[in-house]
Amino acid sequence: MAGCLQVSRDRDGRLLRLRLSRPKANIVDAEMIAALDAALAEAGREAPGAPALRGVLLEHEGPHFSFGASVQEHLPESCAAMLRSLHGLVLRMVDFPLPILVAVRGQCLGGGLEVAAAGHLIFAAPDARMGQPEILLGVFAPAASCLLPERVGQGAADDLLWSGRSVDGREAHRLGLVNAVADDPEAAALAWFDEHLAKRSAASLRLAVEASRRDLRARVREKLAAVEELYLARLMKTRDAVEGLTAFLEKRAPVWEDR
Repeated sequence: MAGCLQVSRDRDGRLLRLRLSRPKANIVDAEMIAALDAALAEAGREAPGAPALRGVLLEHEGPHFSFGASVQEHLPESCAAMLRSLHGLVLRMVDFPLPILVAVRGQCLGGGLEVAAAGHLIFAAPDARMGQPEILLGVFAPAASCLLPERVGQGAADDLLWSGRSVDGREAHRLGLVNAVADDPEAAALAWFDEHLAKRSAASLRLAVEASRRDLRARVREKLAAVEELYLARLMKTRDAVEGLTAFLEKRAPVWEDR
């Protein structure tokens, strides 16, 4: 168990539970990214056996899933390393050979929503708040630019990405971002696992996941590489991107110069 992540097995070893454990914000920083990536990498290498893994539940300690990525790590001197590690985690999740269920309460913003959206099925509380506020800081959300159109369609994704607004669990469900709304999303995700995954063949599940997500994996991988380059080579060379991030850290309103 890393200090920021609790890792355990449940359902007689058939379910891997990953709990973000740095409340209340559960910031997706370098330590959190590395812990999640290591846990999923180890699970993905697991040799077939009895009982074989049939799924993952990504959940969280405290009232909020995540306030987002570390803004400090988005600054020019560290953003390249941060983005590459976050995008590596996103691709590991998109490529993961078994279903990843995500349970969301409270705020699920920015890099936190990118991590949630990289999972397979999202269960959210009705009053959860989900959004990509990066544009308010003068930047954009690279992984979400690739993942949200796949989940909600281009028009709804553009709305969320360009406005920076947040939606509650019910609206997220209407958009297709969330698969189910429940007062207790962890319990709902566990019930779904028990009914639909626990008694299935692990070998068949792996092949079903590969079959249904093959094209999506290829699209996300190709687009994410291009969008990461756009972020690093062009966005971070603008004055306003640095101003927006700096203003946030200094707790003041940004002053845009449109350049």
